[in-house]
Amino acid sequence: MAVQWLMSLLHVDSMTELWWVVFGLLAQLMFTGRFVVQWIASERQRDSVVPVTFWYFSLAGGLMLFSYALYRRDPVFVLGQSLGVFIYSRNLWLIYAKRRRES
Repeated sequence: MAVQWLMSLLHVDSMTELWWVVFGLLAQLMFTGRFVVQWIASERQRDSVVPVTFWYFSLAGGLMLFSYALYRRDPVFVLGQSLGVFIYSRNLWLIYAKRRRES
């Protein structure tokens, strides 16, 4: 009964669709979590900072949303997330390259 209610609420017709929508919601939560991480880090330092964790949340959320967009076959969503995933990966690459040079 609860599953049927949830499927109705989320406008899905199958368990596969339900799991993909739940995955998409978790992806969006992961992506949103990056702002919480950045906000907490900035408050602690009393300055606007972007911690490395922000980029990990961005990459994980971006990859999850990209997967969801592929499943949904949404070209606008796919394009938007693919560019973001590249940028998040590149930022992590630059951070670790700098650390290697400095050590």
